Amino acid sequence: MTLISNLINGISLGSVYAIIALGYTMVYGIAKMLNFAHGDVIMVGAYVSFCMTTYLKLPPIVSVLGAMVVCTLLGILIEGLAYKPLRKAGSLAVLITAIGVSYFLQNVALLIWGSAPKTFRSVVSFGSISLFGGKLIITPESIITVAACLIIMVALTAFTKKSRMGKAMRAVSEDKDAAELMGINVNFTISLTFAIGSALAAIAGVLLCSAYPVLIPTTGSMPGIKAFTAAVFGGTWKLLNDVFLLAGSKKSFPYGSKGGTKEVTLTAAQMPMHAHQFSRTPIVSVELTAGGNYYAEQSTAVGKLVAQN
Repeated sequence: MTLISNLINGISLGSVYAIIALGYTMVYGIAKMLNFAHGDVIMVGAYVSFCMTTYLKLPPIVSVLGAMVVCTLLGILIEGLAYKPLRKAGSLAVLITAIGVSYFLQNVALLIWGSAPKTFRSVVSFGSISLFGGKLIITPESIITVAACLIIMVALTAFTKKSRMGKAMRAVSEDKDAAELMGINVNFTISLTFAIGSALAAIAGVLLCSAYPVLIPTTGSMPGIKAFTAAVFGGTWKLLNDVFLLAGSKKSFPYGSKGGTKEVTLTAAQMPMHAHQFSRTPIVSVELTAGGNYYAEQSTAVGKLVAQN
């Protein structure tokens, strides 16, 4: 059952990466720009949802919609201010600008919310599913994440292939000048692409923090890089490839099977910041007294970090 549980966790985490990768795919496929600030838009979406549920006491679904709206506007703003003037510039200038926007968003979040980790309350309200007499437990976050990924995949595929705006995006992706001669508003099309990608980032941020409830200003950095890797391997204009390349599956499996173990007790605040110190010693999992497996890179629960010697 441990193998099946790890597989389910991997597919769930991979689905989050796939949703993030879809944003990378759309932006690069159409605008030919590497938006490395995409991971930090994930963080902004998670913080917006956190504030709406914690401080404003709004329902989870409203917080998700609010995060999507804020991230959509943020994506349009980033594209208009940072990337639009660089349409004709070289790739190095775009890359440097993207990194600058990424650091800017992280530091703004640091000023507003501080460096202390926030405990994100899950937006999923129904209970876990217990199978085989409790030996296999499927969390509601895993179910919602995989379902959301599949729905987004089908919707985006239908949108790009069937709708008028989707066909315009594909035309801009092929040849911006020819598309403009055919009457397509290239600027609006690219802005819409950034808006859709940023809305997907908001969804991914909420799902990621619901499953791994640690929220800090750098929350989106590493998932963004991993999702970018998935987008590269899957193809930067092949939506289906990005989804089926579930990059998180391997991460959720224990490393190795030989040697002893050592246990280090970490607090909830220490877990996300100190787990990287064991990067040379493969991380297996965090075993909790309450039961269940949580992975050290993301877990907020107080537990034992078990690592191979």
